[in-house]
Amino acid sequence: MGLMGLLRGMGLTAPKKPAPKTRTKARVARPAVPITVTRLRIAGIAQPIEVRRSPRARRLSLKVDGATDTVRVTVPPRVGDAEVAGFVGRHLDWVNARLAALPPRQPFVDGMAVPLLGRSAIIRHDAGRRGGAHLVEGPGGLDLRVGGEAEFLNRRVTDFLKAEARRHLSALTADTAARAGLRASGVSVRDTRSRWGSCSATGRISYSWRLILAPPQIVEYVVAHEVAHLKEMNHGPKFWALCAELAGDVDKPRAWLKAHGAKLHRFG
Repeated sequence: MGLMGLLRGMGLTAPKKPAPKTRTKARVARPAVPITVTRLRIAGIAQPIEVRRSPRARRLSLKVDGATDTVRVTVPPRVGDAEVAGFVGRHLDWVNARLAALPPRQPFVDGMAVPLLGRSAIIRHDAGRRGGAHLVEGPGGLDLRVGGEAEFLNRRVTDFLKAEARRHLSALTADTAARAGLRASGVSVRDTRSRWGSCSATGRISYSWRLILAPPQIVEYVVAHEVAHLKEMNHGPKFWALCAELAGDVDKPRAWLKAHGAKLHRFG
């Protein structure tokens, strides 16, 4: 029985005409300039910053990644370290304020409340119990019982949540796609940091397993978003119309993810 089952139990284009032949000078293809990533230590910041030199960058940009605690600077390829350091130094107060505002990391430990699709499950460690983790309805609510040695508890809980996310998101994707007369070629879950879901040109959808920690309506929106991409591989009006048809509401879930999504990356 999947997590939601348990929770419910508990309460073409025409061919183009060939262009006229003209004599043109042969073009020599220029090799693509790859993105390079280096580390740079700057006074006033505890950890080294990540410097990404990208051929697409036209200016210097600065970001604090709440999922990885990384201070990241993206710059054009020819920008040197001295210029990068000066740029970050001018924004030092902003960087440190953003780092200080990050939610604390929360490894899974005995007695901790874990958010699961709108409910809380209390981790109950039983060192004498064999096997992984499983959910039960305990006297005070939902319990996530975990066996084995304490040093493996965080990994066992994470493995359980990934499996539940894969099971729940696969079923929800199939159901949502069917309502739109669509079908995903496959569903996978990963620990992605920059996006909650993605849909490939082949129709394969991938999600962040951490969605299992979000409320149901948030998960339903992300699934609807990716399913809509099976038909509309863009973010145009038709896409958003289909997304809203499948999810009901798109504005509130998007706002929720913007406000609370970083917290989900702090678990484990």
